[in-house]
Parts: sequence; structure tokens; C-alpha cells
Amino acid sequence: MTQALLLAALAAAAPLFARASEDWFGLAPCELCLWQRWPYWAAAALAVAAALWPRGRRVLVALAVLAVLGSGAVAAFHVGVEQGWWPSPLAGCQVPRSAGGSVEDMLRGLSARPSKPCDAPAYLIPGLPLSMAAMNLLYALGLSAGAAIWMRRGARP
Repeated sequence: MTQALLLAALAAAAPLFARASEDWFGLAPCELCLWQRWPYWAAAALAVAAALWPRGRRVLVALAVLAVLGSGAVAAFHVGVEQGWWPSPLAGCQVPRSAGGSVEDMLRGLSARPSKPCDAPAYLIPGLPLSMAAMNLLYALGLSAGAAIWMRRGARP
């Protein structure tokens, strides 16, 4: 039970840290950054459910690990967008395109709060060439590997 709660806390720590980095360090998230947070919340909820329901613990923890890996997959995609390996398909990650019309029409089409482009990496630690997306990828891989090892050890008689 305590391991499931630890997994829940570590899963919730990632989006909470990302949000804190916005407030404390002034980092602006892009749309892909925000997408990376949702799987962590799902993993935290699944891990809490695993702690409360012992009969389904293995399945729920496995689903939580898959959710963490889902965030890692979005992070890997985001790193590719940052590196220019492929474009982001999300409209919020791209510069708005004009279909003609007047300047007033174009201004009305802009969002009230412009979003950060997804291909502009956010670096938390000066001099460290790891963007927030790359750090999330490493964190997701480490957390999912640790939880998988814990599950495997728990399966032994």
C-alpha cells in the first residue's frame, strides 16, 4: 500500500513541479507541455486506487505505469518538435496563418492570451542542455522503470 501511495505522490509531483516552475521561474508552458501533465494525474489517481483496493493493485499499478509512460511518449514527441525533427500537429503550437481579410479580421482571430510555440524549448537550469520536455522524458522513464521493478519484486513468492 505504501509503495502505491509513493507512486501516486511521485506521479503527482511532476505536474506540480511543472506548475511551480511557471510561478517561481517564470517559464511559460506550451500546449504540448500541458498535454504531458494529464497522464501523471491519471497515474496518481490509479496509484491511489491501487492503495485502496488491494485485490486490483497489480492491474491498477500497471495502468499507472502505462500512464506515466504515456507522458513520456508525449515528452519524446515534444523533444522532437523542439529539435525540429517534425512539426507539431497541435494548432496552439503554431503561428496562426492568415486566410486573407483585413488586419482587423486577423486581430479578431488571435487568442486573448498567446501561447508559447512548442518548438521553443524551456530550459530550467542555465547551462544544462536539457529542456523541460527532455527532463520530463527522463523522469517518466525513471519513474516507470522504478514502479515496474517494484511490481516485479512484489510478484515473487
